[in-house]
Amino acid sequence: MQMLLSSGSPRRKELLSLLGIPFQVVAPNIPEVKQLNETPETFCLRVSREKAILVAQKFPDALVIGADTIVVIDGTILGKPHNPREAYDFLMLLQDKMHSVLTGYTIALGNHSISKVVKTKVRFRAMTDKEISWYVSTGEPMDKAGAYAVQGIGSLFIEKIHGCYTNVIGLPLSHLYKDLKKFGVQLQGE
Repeated sequence: MQMLLSSGSPRRKELLSLLGIPFQVVAPNIPEVKQLNETPETFCLRVSREKAILVAQKFPDALVIGADTIVVIDGTILGKPHNPREAYDFLMLLQDKMHSVLTGYTIALGNHSISKVVKTKVRFRAMTDKEISWYVSTGEPMDKAGAYAVQGIGSLFIEKIHGCYTNVIGLPLSHLYKDLKKFGVQLQGE
């Protein structure tokens, strides 16, 4: 069975490749815009479904995985920063506080699909203005939800993680694999 990752994220591609199951990437063009009165959970779940379903319609015999990851603090969604100033502002909000990382994922095959949201709590330590400015100057925050990468330089500022580590990177592998098995997907040699 052909497996497709409906995402342009290099981090999701890298994580999914850890399963050792062949797949191809088909990046959809889905607007990631929150609708009126939509909760963060509903938002990332809807976007993941839209990504998966759009690709599944084009490839009806393929198993398609769509995902969307967001950072939420005090009910506010922090997407990818548009510029260094916004990255700095996001990091100011996150520093010395606990926030949530939500990943919605959808697995679709034909008319059957499974969608879930996985939540991980992350606590940043207190950061100085100089540290935040330095981190923003590295460029790492610019294409990451919440303006940081847990698997990169951003790890210098993270005190605690409660929940799935790979969820913070962009794909909760343990949860995803459990659901992939419901579609008959197995690891090589299993």
